[in-house]
Amino acid sequence: MEKEEFINLISEKMKLVRTEQGFSQDKMSEILGISKKTLVQIEKRRTEANWTTVVAFCALFNHSELLISSIGDNPVDFVQLIASKNGGTPKEKTMGGKIWWKEIEYREDFRLQQNLISNHYRILDQYDYRWHSSFNKEESLSRLNELQEAGTIEIDRGTGMGGIYEE
Repeated sequence: MEKEEFINLISEKMKLVRTEQGFSQDKMSEILGISKKTLVQIEKRRTEANWTTVVAFCALFNHSELLISSIGDNPVDFVQLIASKNGGTPKEKTMGGKIWWKEIEYREDFRLQQNLISNHYRILDQYDYRWHSSFNKEESLSRLNELQEAGTIEIDRGTGMGGIYEE
């Protein structure tokens, strides 16, 4: 999904999420830091939200069931993926892909998954920590090979931090 497509998707969902959260247009515009007139224009689909508004919206409403089901992933993670273009997102714990993800390939301690809604890829380790995200399958397969060749992962369960060590 390209940045423009994502902006369009979020712009389409703003009114529904506002309603889901029980906010008036006045309150929502105040939360997002935009004028009520701008919010009305976005909700009536006369204009689209700008990137800054989309990022703020995703950060503030990242627990919205409607937003998550529209994207198929955490909205903040998705913003990071689009913004970085190279999948350089920090490693963090996921739920393992039980919903919205299909397994593409396994390599020792790592697995490649594809999101069923957005079609982007991610690599998880055996403890469900994310090591890579990208829209490019070849790039993701290459990164999967790199991780496999680097060695085995070691997780410090107390901090959730880990690293690769060579055997």
